[in-house]
Amino acid sequence: MSLIASDHFRIVVGLGKSGMSLVRFLAQRGVSFAVADTRENPPELATLRRDYPQVEVRCGELDVEFLCRADELYVSPGLALATPALQAAAARGVKLSGDIDLFARNAKAPIVAISGSNAKSTVTTLVGEMAVAAGKRVAVGGNLGTPALDLLSDDVELYVMELSSFQLETTNHLGAEVATVLNVSEDHMDRYSGLPAYHLAKHRIFRGARQVVVNRQDALTRPLMSEGQPCWTFGLSAPDFKAFGLREENGEKYLAFEFQNLMPVRELKVRGAHNQANALAALALGHAVGLPFDAMLASLCNFTGLEHRCQWVRELDGVSYYNDSKATNVGAALAAINGLGMDMDGKLILIAGGDGKGADFSGLRDSVAKYCRAVVLMGRDAGLIADALGDAVPQVRVGSLDEAIAQSRSLALPGDAVLLSPACASFDMFKNYEERGQLFARAVEVLA
Repeated sequence: MSLIASDHFRIVVGLGKSGMSLVRFLAQRGVSFAVADTRENPPELATLRRDYPQVEVRCGELDVEFLCRADELYVSPGLALATPALQAAAARGVKLSGDIDLFARNAKAPIVAISGSNAKSTVTTLVGEMAVAAGKRVAVGGNLGTPALDLLSDDVELYVMELSSFQLETTNHLGAEVATVLNVSEDHMDRYSGLPAYHLAKHRIFRGARQVVVNRQDALTRPLMSEGQPCWTFGLSAPDFKAFGLREENGEKYLAFEFQNLMPVRELKVRGAHNQANALAALALGHAVGLPFDAMLASLCNFTGLEHRCQWVRELDGVSYYNDSKATNVGAALAAINGLGMDMDGKLILIAGGDGKGADFSGLRDSVAKYCRAVVLMGRDAGLIADALGDAVPQVRVGSLDEAIAQSRSLALPGDAVLLSPACASFDMFKNYEERGQLFARAVEVLA
């Protein structure tokens, strides 16, 4: 039985991927609803009109009187709750909610809930693969891949959900079996008033969580916890009780749990300290929901990483090329720079730049000075990054991605790596980060 009152009127605000999943969910359950979108021609409009011609849809500027006809608004993650029309409706008693709230009310299996400024897609995918290896009927999605409501099924034994801060803004009670915020660094500062507001949005993931996983190396990931609530930690230091980390024995580094070595780090196919941290986070989450170590470790040995996330493309003339186009914020770029930098003998040639979303780039300076030979800058906010880096390393400004690759190749020495890790969104030059990464990989693959 669906946990939703069918005699009330709802409005789905936003007709993208998650909005269309809401339409399907509500229609299947006979709920009375309408749709609104601020865009004149939203992405799923043709599908809505074809499959649900009876549903009223209003496109363009939001009409407060129309919104106030609803008992509850299901707001798309892409639309800020600060939007005046939404605030006006809320002031008149209309509840603001979202697809994750609705998912949580209807999910019958335990939820592993994962957020963070960086690495959430990698860790979500890893935990999903670990659950499959353990023989679980698992559903993986949310901000990654399939929208949450499309995953609901009585057959599912475990949900593994990637959740963004935008999704969490409208999530009032998730009730996850285990929840984590992997890390917190500045992102989406064009939407939030500052880091504290962004941090608060992320921490909504812990509402109703039975267990939590915390990053020992990031104090901002630790929630306020009730006494006796199980807490597992991960980090790159040696672990102690209820902790996952790294241990060294006879010159060999191991992934470890408490005082037990689990597997040598060299058996991981993904490179860099950041990927070791991702593996440890996934182990902590899997362990919290009872996945056996043999299945989890087998998954780690087979995992080759996700596309556009510090993805090795090729080696040419002794130089490795990495596509980290998904690094759309400073924290993600830092994870790649530090992770690869401390794991190689040569230096990095960093390709960065794009739409900085109002970020402060000064946090890049120390790591760039330590691990980079040079920085090649492109895109709208190249100048802001250049100013923030100062004289840390030589800088080259370019007008295109092809020029960036050519300049990086000429700057790199054998043993170095060229790293596309922009620390910026892509919308000033590309359709999305995927297109940016694909064009980079294609251009690198055809280098003679």
